[in-house]
Amino acid sequence: MLETALEAGVSPETLRKIETGRVATPAFPTIAAIAGVLGLSLDEVWSEINDLSRATLRSPAGSAAR
Repeated sequence: MLETALEAGVSPETLRKIETGRVATPAFPTIAAIAGVLGLSLDEVWSEINDLSRATLRSPAGSAAR
């Protein structure tokens, strides 16, 4: 994690907060930098976010939140 954060130009604490959801809306350049270090395209990242959102909406907890 330390190496990834440093290569992306973010602090390890910021990366930890993003991973644990304590930063709900990280800045686009931060996500782009992390994706680049991990070898992911932004399309892949966006697809994963959408998949998680759809799964949350389909779960019992997600439908109760509507």
